[in-house]
Amino acid sequence: MSRSGADLALLLLGGFRALADRATAELAARGYADVRPVHDFALQAILSGADTASELGRRMSVAKQSAAKTIAGLEERGFVSREPDPADRRRMRLRVTEHGLAMLREGEAIFDELREQWEQQVGADAIKVLEDSLRRLLADAPVRLDTPGWLMQDLSGVD
Repeated sequence: MSRSGADLALLLLGGFRALADRATAELAARGYADVRPVHDFALQAILSGADTASELGRRMSVAKQSAAKTIAGLEERGFVSREPDPADRRRMRLRVTEHGLAMLREGEAIFDELREQWEQQVGADAIKVLEDSLRRLLADAPVRLDTPGWLMQDLSGVD
């Protein structure tokens, strides 16, 4: 096996995609059949303060129109609602619904289960070493899942 930086990047991306794809399939099996990774990113951004289409677009590094399309999909699924801004009743603010929060909690539980499966495959110590190594490598650049523009474009093929 090659030891190039490109191979490392592909392995890291492959690990992410394997977990995301398995979590998506498991969410579908648990009643959330139309959830995609982009929905999680959008909901997390909304929870962290992106309460308008413009702000969501900025946080996700996509056009306002793409953010609006994502919001429409989240509304259709009952994951977000639009509510009047208390400071300006003409403006609508996004809010993650209880249904959206329940889906996020279910997703977190699934990722915990997937982690346990990986620990069974390679050992808990190996997963801990991997996590510790990644934390050290990323120490200067905090992981921000609310702004991966290229990733959003890659994952947003389905709204």
